[in-house]
Amino acid sequence: MQFFKMHALGNNYVFVDTKRTTLPTDDVPSLARRVSDVRRGIGSDGLILVTPSERADVGMRIWNADGSEAESCGNGLRCVARYAYERGLVDATHFSIETKAGVVAAQVHLDVAGRVRMVTIDMGVPRFGTEAVRYLGRDRGDDVRVDVGEARYTGTLVNMGNPHFVALVDRVDDVDVESIGRVIESHPNFPDRINVEFVAVLDSDEIDFRVYERGSGVTFACGTGACASVAALARKGYVGRRVTVHLLGGDLDIELRDDGHVWMTGEAHWVCEGTYYA
Repeated sequence: MQFFKMHALGNNYVFVDTKRTTLPTDDVPSLARRVSDVRRGIGSDGLILVTPSERADVGMRIWNADGSEAESCGNGLRCVARYAYERGLVDATHFSIETKAGVVAAQVHLDVAGRVRMVTIDMGVPRFGTEAVRYLGRDRGDDVRVDVGEARYTGTLVNMGNPHFVALVDRVDDVDVESIGRVIESHPNFPDRINVEFVAVLDSDEIDFRVYERGSGVTFACGTGACASVAALARKGYVGRRVTVHLLGGDLDIELRDDGHVWMTGEAHWVCEGTYYA
C-alpha cells in the first residue's frame, strides 16, 4: 500500500490517497491500528484517507490510532489541503474539503516558490453545552463537572464537529494531562468519549494549551481543540476574537469572525512517502 506521512505541529498521520492506491483490506479500523503502531507499523496518531467527494473538491476520512473514526481533524485538514494543492488534486488556492462532520472551506498560502507555506481552514460554527455534546450526567448548560479521584474538573462542552471538554487551569504545565485526560475522555457520562483540553489564559490574545485526544491520547496538537478552546474562552469573555494558541508542537492562529465561524491558520509539513506491506 502506497502511503505518505505528514504532520501539523507534530500531530502526525499516515495518509492514503484512495484514487491512487487500493487499500489492502476493508477493515479500516484494524488497518489504522496497525499503521499507527510505533513498533510494528509506521507510527502515527492515526490514518487519514484522501477520497473523491461528490460534495466538495476533495474528501477525507479519519481514524484514530485506536481504530475509532473521528468526525473531523483540524491538523489533518491542513495536511490534506497542502497535499491536494501540491499534488494537483485542485488548481485554485481556495477549495473545499468534505469530512464526516461536513464540508469546510480551505485556503493555501504560497511562498515565492509556489509551495504551500500556511493553510487556513474554516472550521465552522461551534455549538456549546449539553445540547451540543452527548452527556449523561446531571449538569445542564455550557459547563459540566467531572470527578477524577478526589479532584473535580469543570469544563465547557463544545462541538466543533467533534466533542470537546475545555477546562480552564492556572498553568497547563502543572496538569497531569495523561492520567487526568484519560479518565475524562472515557468517563461514563460521555458515551461517545470526548477530547479533553486544558487551557491557561496568558492575555486576551494568547493562551497555553494541552490536549488528550479521543482515541489517540496526549498529542502535540489538536486543531479542533484549539478552535473549541478559543470559542469557549471568548464566550466567557476571557479572550478576544483573534488568539494565538501555544500547543506543544507550535502555534496556531485562531480567529472568530462576525458570522460565528472559527478560522484556523497554521503549518502543514511533509514527512515521507513509501510502501506499507500489510
